[in-house]
Amino acid sequence: MAKYRGITVNPKRFERSQIKFYIILLPMIILALLPLIYIISTAFKPIEELFAYPPTFFVKNPTMANFRKLFGAAENTAFPMSLYLFNSIVATVAVVLLGCFISLMAAYALSKKRFKGRKSIFKANQLALMFVGSMLGIPRYLIIKGLGLTDTFWVNIIPLLIMPTGVFLLKQFIDDVPDSLIEASRIDGASEFRILMQIVYPIVKPAMATVAILFFQSAWNSTEASNMFINTEGFKTFAYYMNVLTSAGNGVAGRGMAAAASLIVVIPNIVLFIIMQSRVMDTMARSGIK
Repeated sequence: MAKYRGITVNPKRFERSQIKFYIILLPMIILALLPLIYIISTAFKPIEELFAYPPTFFVKNPTMANFRKLFGAAENTAFPMSLYLFNSIVATVAVVLLGCFISLMAAYALSKKRFKGRKSIFKANQLALMFVGSMLGIPRYLIIKGLGLTDTFWVNIIPLLIMPTGVFLLKQFIDDVPDSLIEASRIDGASEFRILMQIVYPIVKPAMATVAILFFQSAWNSTEASNMFINTEGFKTFAYYMNVLTSAGNGVAGRGMAAAASLIVVIPNIVLFIIMQSRVMDTMARSGIK
C-alpha cells in the first residue's frame, strides 16, 4: 500500500476511493453471470414455470423432475450413459494433453527457431483465427474422409488437436523467454526437448492453463464428430448423447430435459475454470505486459 498525492494506492482494506471501481465492475460481473444463473434456474423449474407467461428468470418452486425425466429416458436407450461418458472423458483427456503439447512445440519453434518460412507459417496461423468453425465444415470433412478417420474413435480426438488460438497465445509468452537463457542451456548440453520442458514450459504455465481450458471446452462440448463422421453408436460422446435425449422428447418434457442436460454438460467447464482461475487471471495480466 502506498500514497500518491494524498491518495491511497492499492489499499488492503475497503476505502471510499474504491467505490468508483465497484460501480463499474459490479454491473459487468452481473451481466457475465446472468447466463449461468439462468441455466441453473431453468434446470430446476417445474413444467408450469417453464412455459409461464410472462416468463420468469428465477425458479420459484425448484424441483428435480427434469433430471429424473432425463435419467429415465437414458435407461431406455440401447447403450448405457456410462459408455458415452467414458468416451468423452477419454477423448477430452487425450485432446487436452496432446493438444497442449503440440501447441507448445509449435509455439516454441515459431518463437525461438530460425528457419525458412517461419514468418509465413505464423501469418497463416494468424489468418486461421479469422475463420469460424462452421466455415471449415466441408474442408474438414474432406480431410477426415481422406485420412480414413470416419467411423473411428480417433475422429473425436485428431481434428481437435490443432488450435491456432493456443499456438498464438503460447508464442506471445515464449517470445518473452530470454534467448540467452536458452543458449546457456544449449551450451550446458541440454537437448531441445529438455529446454522445452524444463526451461520454457515452467515459464509459460499460466498460458498453458488457459490453452488447456480452451482444449477442454472444444473436446467436452463437441458433437460434430458424432453427428457427421461416426455411425457406430459406441464411439459417440456424452454431449451428443445429451442432445439426442433432449431431442427425443417433445413439447414441455423436452424443454425441461434440455435445461437439465445443459446444466450437466456445463458443470465440468465451470469446475475446471474455478480450479485454474488463478493461472488464467495471470495469463490475462501478463498478456498486456511486454
